[in-house]
Amino acid sequence: MDDPTLSQAGLDEAARLGRVLLIACGALAREILALKRTGGWDHLDLQCLPANWHHYPDRIVPAIEKMVPARRAEYDSIFVVYADCGTGGLLQAACDRLEVKMIAGPHCYSFFEGNDAFAALDEMTAFYLTDFSVRQFDAFIWKPLGLDRHPALRDMYFGNYTKLVYQAQLNDPALDAKAEDCAKRLGLAYERRFTGYGDLAVVLGRVAG
Repeated sequence: MDDPTLSQAGLDEAARLGRVLLIACGALAREILALKRTGGWDHLDLQCLPANWHHYPDRIVPAIEKMVPARRAEYDSIFVVYADCGTGGLLQAACDRLEVKMIAGPHCYSFFEGNDAFAALDEMTAFYLTDFSVRQFDAFIWKPLGLDRHPALRDMYFGNYTKLVYQAQLNDPALDAKAEDCAKRLGLAYERRFTGYGDLAVVLGRVAG
């Protein structure tokens, strides 16, 4: 028999208790889901925004400003899994206004490396790829830049780069081979660094409690 002392509002509150919404870049979905599985963080829910918005950072802040108020009542807390990502500080300002936290750093290449370690690097002429951008190289880099149609543009875009750095989240020989091929296509020296999940794992561990 149902307990008449438990209202629907009370049931909803009990279901909500302890839950955290992660609003994240779609390019991080695979990594976040892997960390959730490993950590057993079933109380973390993931909502992704389109991965290709790294080409359109002006779309990120309005989406966060809309989504946080719309979902706030459903969760104990909300965490934004974006670094600055080209917003010029506007995302941090929006998160401050909305009273939600976000991951620190200028971009995912930094927090995968570890923000402190990345800041110490002198790699102004390095072009970075992650597991996601290796998998999606043609769809997210080669074709949007028009290199499939106008290969002569390669030197215009990448002439000032000296190397491609693949920040590997997984030890996957197939991804390694594909990343090396990306470097050859761009005419760059190749370097692979295993970063794992870097600061992303540390921060999500803290968020998960």
